[in-house]
Amino acid sequence: MIPRIAISTGEPAGIGPDLCTTLVGHRFAAELVLIGDPQLLAQRADKNNIQWDTPPAYRPRTSPRSGALGILPVTLATPASAGRLDSRNAAYVLETLDHALQGCLGGEFQALVTAPVQKETINTAGIPFTGHTEYLAAHSRSGPVVMMLATPGLRVALATTHLPLSAVATAITQEGLEATLRCLQEELTTRFGITSPRILVAGLNPHAGEGGYLGREEIDVIEPVIRRLRGKGMHITGPLPADTLFTPPWLAQADAVLAMYHDQGLPVLKHMGFGNSVNITLGLPFIRTSVDHGTALDKAGTGQADAGSLIAALEMAIELAQGELRSKRRCPGVQGELRSKRGCPGVQGELRSKRGRPGAG
Repeated sequence: MIPRIAISTGEPAGIGPDLCTTLVGHRFAAELVLIGDPQLLAQRADKNNIQWDTPPAYRPRTSPRSGALGILPVTLATPASAGRLDSRNAAYVLETLDHALQGCLGGEFQALVTAPVQKETINTAGIPFTGHTEYLAAHSRSGPVVMMLATPGLRVALATTHLPLSAVATAITQEGLEATLRCLQEELTTRFGITSPRILVAGLNPHAGEGGYLGREEIDVIEPVIRRLRGKGMHITGPLPADTLFTPPWLAQADAVLAMYHDQGLPVLKHMGFGNSVNITLGLPFIRTSVDHGTALDKAGTGQADAGSLIAALEMAIELAQGELRSKRRCPGVQGELRSKRGCPGVQGELRSKRGRPGAG
């Protein structure tokens, strides 16, 4: 089964366009559609000494072609210079995402891979924007979504995403935490083929609150949710002190870790696999993966950008999309979420065999 994957090219002043032009040297078991300004891509390829014959403009086809590469053109508002942000191009960045969203929701694309964007530039243009995860959830009218990063040996999901540290404690509620854990359980089961996921939950406070002496969030919020979901058959352990949770004995017992906030879990994951990690949005009605890094303005146009994380994100998106296509063939007429709940066991067999249960990988 050949999926068609949309790739938004990200902040035009950053390394997103650079990384996208490197894809011409790779062959994937999918059709790739770059969404962005063709002239920008050609200019960045030239600066980086990449042999670039501008791919043809993308035209919807009945059947995707393995190894094909096309461009869905979106024109910059103003010419972009590598490393120099310009808020006049903020709407352009969001337009690339909107094209991708429309194609994914309409079934034209089987997955979306996003290059990094610069949040501050979009906000400077007067457009409220906290990140890809929140934007895609809002514009696809999704329910609760979860940000999860994965690298070989570890998956880390987040209870909260892009918030100031001072706002984290009040943002963690029983209702929100339960929705996050349910979403994580569902996606690990249906997309990653893990029959009975084992989830470790970090505490919010040092030493997981130390019985209330270092904070009551564990007692008042986290523990009641875990007890309730355990009673429904979920395999959840916690709340655990974050400084010992991320050690081999604990991770050997886990398929995923739920961290309470961004900088509690992601530094560990990125230390373990930076450049080979993938950002995955769980709970969307389509597959979305992304790189594990930012726009790296200092590397844009220098030829020094490493495409490893983009390639890992693409490979993950292709693998997940192939699983969904196989599932759809087995159970025609049943939509994604219903299909995964009503049967078609073993759809994600290859994912299960490659990643396996041990080590949350």
